Amino acid sequence: MTDRLPEGELSALATAALEGLGASPRDAADCARILVLADLFGLSTHGVSRIASYGERVDLGGIDAKAAIGVEVASPAIVRVDGANGLGPVVGMRALEAAMARARETGVGIAFARASNHFGPISPYGYLAAEAGFATMIGSNATTTIAPWGGGDARLGNSPLGFGVPQPGGPPFLLDMAMSVVARAKIRGAAARGEAIPPTWATDAAGRPTTDPKAALEGFLLPIGGHKGYGLALVVDLLAGLLSGASYLTHVSSWSADPEKPQDLGHFFLAIDTRVLGTPEWLAARLADFRAILHASPPADPAAPVVVPGEIELGRMARYRAEGVPVAKADLEAMRAYAARR
Repeated sequence: MTDRLPEGELSALATAALEGLGASPRDAADCARILVLADLFGLSTHGVSRIASYGERVDLGGIDAKAAIGVEVASPAIVRVDGANGLGPVVGMRALEAAMARARETGVGIAFARASNHFGPISPYGYLAAEAGFATMIGSNATTTIAPWGGGDARLGNSPLGFGVPQPGGPPFLLDMAMSVVARAKIRGAAARGEAIPPTWATDAAGRPTTDPKAALEGFLLPIGGHKGYGLALVVDLLAGLLSGASYLTHVSSWSADPEKPQDLGHFFLAIDTRVLGTPEWLAARLADFRAILHASPPADPAAPVVVPGEIELGRMARYRAEGVPVAKADLEAMRAYAARR
């Protein structure tokens, strides 16, 4: 069961819930901003529904909602962010702000964050950066769910990678993707319906491709693009985990298996100040033409015209802002319970 809330009301409730967990007003508002944007984009699995799991880990000592996040300028263009085991979206916001601050000075800036936790989806960060005139490349590592190519056990995470490019006066380009062919939730759905899955989705516990969803749930997700996706997932973890000073690969703690332990996730945020490349009008015209070239392609299915990454999510945002944001009743109850702690 779901209810629909106006964006402002949902943001206020999420902020109050995070304050109830111990976050400062600023940190709570920034965390809520990322999670509410996720719901506006239709990414409900990474939106305010995450507050309940954040709260469980805060209560167990696995996350410090009051963390004093540190920012260290390592060079004119490079920043290190010590998340101090804080709320992931707060660490993410501090890293994004730091990367953009460096980019304002040098044209390009990158922030490497360590000692973090689940930071929500990438597209809200890309959206906020694009609104401020920055192109971005953002990534995070994750708990292990993917076997190395040819391997028989999980050694790397389903690490997300995203890109954003602003279109001044228009919708930005936003790409947000994980490294697996499908999310585990789709496999669970197939198992519940008693349906087979394609052999390209996952392996069984021995690392063999399987069409049995139950066997797949006991096995490992397959990366996009076969060995190429495996390589790309490793690059994300090299940047987000290894270079940041965070944990990487099997060193990352599982939030579900060990919720009381810090995960020590790592993120990277690369920001490019597009204004050093040309005027806003120049960029707007070029991206509009870029988009028009793609839209002009005759659709293979007339009912499914070509879309550019980000358009579906931004369309949902416009609709939900008009109609209200759908939120599960259980998530609303959890947020109200946390808000009552203030």
